[in-house]
Amino acid sequence: MAKVVLKLGDDISTDIIYPGRFMATVLPTETPQYAFADNVEFNKKLKANEIPRGSFIVAGQNFGCGSSREQAASCLNGWGLIIVAKHFSRIFLQNAINLGLQMIICPDIEADEGDELQIQGEILRNVTTGKEFKIVPLPKARQAIIDAGGLIPYTRTLLLQKKGK
Repeated sequence: MAKVVLKLGDDISTDIIYPGRFMATVLPTETPQYAFADNVEFNKKLKANEIPRGSFIVAGQNFGCGSSREQAASCLNGWGLIIVAKHFSRIFLQNAINLGLQMIICPDIEADEGDELQIQGEILRNVTTGKEFKIVPLPKARQAIIDAGGLIPYTRTLLLQKKGK
C-alpha cells in the first residue's frame, strides 16, 4: 500500500507537470528535478526524497494535455510515482507507455491526499475509505511495454530473444 501524495483536478497540462522553461533539459536523469516545479512545496518534497517510490498522484480527466513533451512523463517516472487518473490525454499516454511510467486509468477514483491506495488486480482500493474502483486495463501489448520499463528495454528484450532462437 502507498499513499496519495498529490491530488490534482482535470486538465493538468504538461506545462504544469514539466514547465516549458526547462525544455532544454531532456536527459531522463535530469528531468525529475523539475517535476511540478511551480508547485514549490511538492517539488521540494520530491527533491528531499520525502516521497517514497510507488506513491500515488491522483488526477481527474485529461491528465497530460497540452504539448507533446515527453519530459512530462520522464520527470514523473524518475521519482517512481504511479499516476492514477480518470483519463489521460492521448499523446501523454503514449509517451508515458514508451518511457515505462506506471499509470492507472480509473474513471471513478475518489481519493484525497494522505489516503492509502492498494491495487488488487483490476480493482483500485482506497484503504482509507474502504471504497473500491474498477481499473480500465491497458491493452496487453501496451502494458507489456510499461512492465519492461519502456519501449527501449522492451524492444531490446525482443531482439535478444529473437537472436537467441
